[in-house]
Amino acid sequence: MRTILIIGIGAGSPDHMTVEAIEALNRADVLFIPDKGEEKAALRALREAICARFIRNPGYRTVPVEIPRRAEAGSDYHGVVDDWHERIAGRYRALFDAELQHGQTGALLVWGDPALYDSTLRIVERVAASGLALDWRVYPGISSVQVLAARHRIPLNRIGAPVLLTTGRRLALGFPPDQDSVVVMLDGEQAFAKLDPAGLEIFWGAYLGMPEEILLAGPLAEIAPRIAQVRAAARARHGWIMDTYLLRRRSAA
Repeated sequence: MRTILIIGIGAGSPDHMTVEAIEALNRADVLFIPDKGEEKAALRALREAICARFIRNPGYRTVPVEIPRRAEAGSDYHGVVDDWHERIAGRYRALFDAELQHGQTGALLVWGDPALYDSTLRIVERVAASGLALDWRVYPGISSVQVLAARHRIPLNRIGAPVLLTTGRRLALGFPPDQDSVVVMLDGEQAFAKLDPAGLEIFWGAYLGMPEEILLAGPLAEIAPRIAQVRAAARARHGWIMDTYLLRRRSAA
């Protein structure tokens, strides 16, 4: 039996690593490091820096995992994502089989928390379902949502009220009429700029936890153009961007 440790490594700062995550790292014989090309080289380097800082056993190995690009979703979003996950699972299965002996432990380092808008858990489940004898354990991490709230010094929720976590694709359908506080992730199209801004405020952050971190907040009508400008400049400068934000009604109690 092979064992895979799925370890949340935080949103971008090595200081966000939990003690539990560090101990899990030190049980791994092989670290499987996803590689999404040069545009994400900084993220790959940060994973490597985390390993160098926290792993006490110099005998571990790293194995790169080339992640295939996802096709344009179009109208069949779920079908495209399902196919993409299947292709990634095939690569993981081949690498687990070739690089990890029975009785050994491998680790996957996941940005933020593995349970929040990340596909690793579903992909490892696919690998196990394909017939490879595999056990896996999950270690939570600090998510970008937590860092966002901390940096802006705000609670995510109103008193006794819920918070909706959603995606830019969903937000593009409109601000949910039955919600006051909405956290938005995976918004490459800046759906907030297409909403009626009346009565809404935004708390936005990019590269959270990293030296490049950017924070902006204010009434959506006033700050949306500024976010679009800053976001475009940062993406051009770094070649990639990861951002998230909280939208909420200003009139809520």
